[in-house]
Amino acid sequence: MNRLVVLGSVNADHVLRVPHFPRPGETLTGHGYQIVPGGKGANQAVAAARLGAEVSFIARVGDDAIGRQMRDGFANDGIDVSAVILDKALPTGIAIIYVSDEGENSIGISAEANGALSPAMVREHEAMIAAAHTLLLQLEVPLESMFEAARLARAHGTRVVLNPAPARPLSTELLALVDLITPNQTEAELLTGIRVTDERSAAEAASRFHQMGIREVMITLGSQGVYCSSPDRQILVPGFRVEAVDTTAAGDTFNGALLAAELAGADFNAAVRFAHGAAALSVTRLGAQSSIPTKAEVDAFLQAQAVQGR
Repeated sequence: MNRLVVLGSVNADHVLRVPHFPRPGETLTGHGYQIVPGGKGANQAVAAARLGAEVSFIARVGDDAIGRQMRDGFANDGIDVSAVILDKALPTGIAIIYVSDEGENSIGISAEANGALSPAMVREHEAMIAAAHTLLLQLEVPLESMFEAARLARAHGTRVVLNPAPARPLSTELLALVDLITPNQTEAELLTGIRVTDERSAAEAASRFHQMGIREVMITLGSQGVYCSSPDRQILVPGFRVEAVDTTAAGDTFNGALLAAELAGADFNAAVRFAHGAAALSVTRLGAQSSIPTKAEVDAFLQAQAVQGR
């Protein structure tokens, strides 16, 4: 019952470092081109597994070289890939990522095989969802499939966690099935209509989420930390200041780390601190899954921070 099921996307990330994001009509000379494993679902599954959780992944990839290679990579990270299906008709999803010299990223995606993950395919894995403690969802697969997964989870008493990224409108019916939502500022504003800039506005947005039926809210505020709201607490938890090289997958790492810590029995403060530490380490490295640290690395980072009184 401590198993985490992740339902989500798998992408091959085409990454290019550039001095700044290109303006309309501008051609930039970049460097450091790589093709690396990505996709929000895959990133979060890898983060959770690498950081100690027992993870099953429900996804769809192309029956192509990159898709098979990524599926094997998930297995090497200890993920149960029995529900990672090879699609013979569509290629693996792709993402085109520019990383600026400031460490920020700009991303365009094409769903490909991710878009063929249907509600019927989700129902085929109902037993997997029913046996899990938590189901983790994002927004890079069809919404109707996400809704079906959340519906099945609710029916079987499985906790539903939604990271509503990339930002898009969602139905009240879907949101009512969510136990914990983890938006960033942009996503929180889109879903609540409240512009989130600080602790006060985050509290207003969290209140709106609670009115939608969501018990727990965690709004990430970049360098300010994460605002957490539930019946037990309303608090802004600061993160760690590090020099960012690439912010790709920082949010995914936070989500996977948070749930890995919770499923391992950590209390609220320890789980959030662990998630902050994992995300901080990830932005000091290039890539998506290649930037995700191990549990031992996060533990060592947190010990060092504690010695420094942070």
